[in-house]
Amino acid sequence: MNTGAAPRALKSHLAKVFAQYPIEVAHGDGVWLYARDGRKILDFYGGHAVAGLGYGHPRWLAALSAQARQMSFQTNALPMVIRERAAARLVKFAGLGLDTVFWVNSGAEANENALKLAFKITGRRKAVALEQGWHGRTAAAAAVTWGALEKWYGFPRTPFDVSFTPRDDPAAVERSVDRETAAVIVEPIQGVGGAYDVGKPMLQALRRRCDEVGAILIFDEVQCGMGRTGAPFGANYYGVTPDIITAAKALGNGFPVSALLLSPRVAAQIKYDDMGTTFGGGPIACAVAEAVIDAIESESLLANVRQVSTYIRANCVIGPVTGVQGAGFLLGLKTSRPAKEVQAALLQKDILTGTSGDPKVLRLLPAYILNEGHVDQLHDALATISA
Repeated sequence: MNTGAAPRALKSHLAKVFAQYPIEVAHGDGVWLYARDGRKILDFYGGHAVAGLGYGHPRWLAALSAQARQMSFQTNALPMVIRERAAARLVKFAGLGLDTVFWVNSGAEANENALKLAFKITGRRKAVALEQGWHGRTAAAAAVTWGALEKWYGFPRTPFDVSFTPRDDPAAVERSVDRETAAVIVEPIQGVGGAYDVGKPMLQALRRRCDEVGAILIFDEVQCGMGRTGAPFGANYYGVTPDIITAAKALGNGFPVSALLLSPRVAAQIKYDDMGTTFGGGPIACAVAEAVIDAIESESLLANVRQVSTYIRANCVIGPVTGVQGAGFLLGLKTSRPAKEVQAALLQKDILTGTSGDPKVLRLLPAYILNEGHVDQLHDALATISA
């Protein structure tokens, strides 16, 4: 019987591990989020860099639906054309000569496998990562994440030795990376670290030193890859090719999928059972990854990212914003006051942005379909917020 009373809120059975923004999302369309209270919110956060095509993209929906009807899942013990076709498409999209793909499910899992391969191939015991870097919450990925051991690591010990090198000092690379180093892992543009552009000189120094000592260079492009810089990967953007790239987030546009792209040197040393996965390379995951690449290429989204990113830099240094760092649609707006305050003020004006590990950097991770009109709305909102 309908009594007219408001429905009672459900008791939550979710683990309380996430700080959440004060909006409840009902649905999304393009770059817009629609909240249950009726608000229409312009999304510059993109599901934390996942929704590269935005919400409800027709190519993505069609690929997911068609593959779900045809074959929703199958073990890797049975070959499927969709896996091979999606891998070929990813290799061609990257255009870096990294011609072998291993499909998995998440960025952390991709980084975990990349590190394991480096240790197995080199037989060494140490990894090097950059200060302020973030690579995931699993045992190996968290071990190379800056600050994890002191804040939330949780395991009794790391699985290998780790040293951290400054993110802005190419001269320090030679001291940090030695002949005991199995792997160097780096985000070409740090995400959690504040949309920080590590830069070509630093990446070149890492590549050169890895070649000198025989270490494996891993680019963690979970956040900055798959078109977010306005190039296929950060490796393309900077003109520095690693031995392994890890990709996730925008690769599936919301469907869980990640991948390792491996150089011939690395791929030649892999044997049966060196890696494994149940859900990695699932047919739906591969179908949506293929659809994402198809949309990026056929809709000229890389060019759009470059154009609109330039427009953001030219128009959004206003109000509390003093500068812009990063590249493409992984941008950090440097703020004169705490970024969380600016974020809260923008959300009151129905614009969602992100923060970062830097308390004075507001992070923008929008969908690649964002246009200059959307940026104008951000500009106008920032102009009303005091510095």
